[in-house]
Amino acid sequence: MVNLQMSLSRRKLSGMRRLFRPELSLAAGICTLTGQILAVDGLPTLSHALLAFACVFFLSGTALILNDLFDYEVDKINAPHRPLPAGDVSPADVIGLTVFTSLAGLACALALNMAAFGVALLLWVIGFVYNCRAKQAGLLGNLMVSCSVGMTFIFGAISVNAPWNVYVWAFSLMAFFLDLGEEIAGDAMDAEGDKQRGSRSIALVKGRVYALRMSLIFWAVAILSSLLPFINGWPGIDFVITAGAYTGLVIFFGRRLWRSNDAESGHRAMRGAYMGGTLCIIFFMLWRLVR
Repeated sequence: MVNLQMSLSRRKLSGMRRLFRPELSLAAGICTLTGQILAVDGLPTLSHALLAFACVFFLSGTALILNDLFDYEVDKINAPHRPLPAGDVSPADVIGLTVFTSLAGLACALALNMAAFGVALLLWVIGFVYNCRAKQAGLLGNLMVSCSVGMTFIFGAISVNAPWNVYVWAFSLMAFFLDLGEEIAGDAMDAEGDKQRGSRSIALVKGRVYALRMSLIFWAVAILSSLLPFINGWPGIDFVITAGAYTGLVIFFGRRLWRSNDAESGHRAMRGAYMGGTLCIIFFMLWRLVR
């Protein structure tokens, strides 16, 4: 009996970790730290760094957890291995974890400043409305998610009271358009399950090929966004290398996405672009710190 209880407990803990998807929340936190480093052109104070990172980490986790809660029926088709449809966690577990991560994230933002708290609250509302109502709205829902991703850099800059740095906005736009293309492509990969909830995704309304074409157009705009710092002159070798690597990765995985013949290969291409972009951000952040 004891062994059975321990097995169930480990299964629940594993399920809650997979609900949280810490690698995605970690990427959001890294984007926030990058926004701080760009805004102050150096290291923020330890308290600002920890509070901003924790805020975005928890709020990103909240949105991802809510996604599983509201997608329960769809995930029975698209992703039956997810913790909730697989029975690893209960709806009560999901709600409890959501409350904890929401309060933790907002408390961290309040400890920074009121502007940061206002942005954090807006991000929480966007995440909730998207998962509750707007996910079926097609492009509108895609835009809500992408705004949340792009705002991580701006939130970092706001947390240190310096939101108007050109690099902050360049990275914000690069992340926004890359994620927007990924969201549209993701809908194309998950079209079968999306039919069950009456989604108005671009893939269902216009077709898979049209959706993938739009996705790649937005990825191209993401590449063009990297040119923003060049408007003010030569931005420095660190950004040139970062922008070049980012461009190469987006093109490489964009070709793979276009040629994908099934949902699995399409998701691999999208994940490759996402993780590649994150590595570029880490590279740039570390270079700035070393400099």
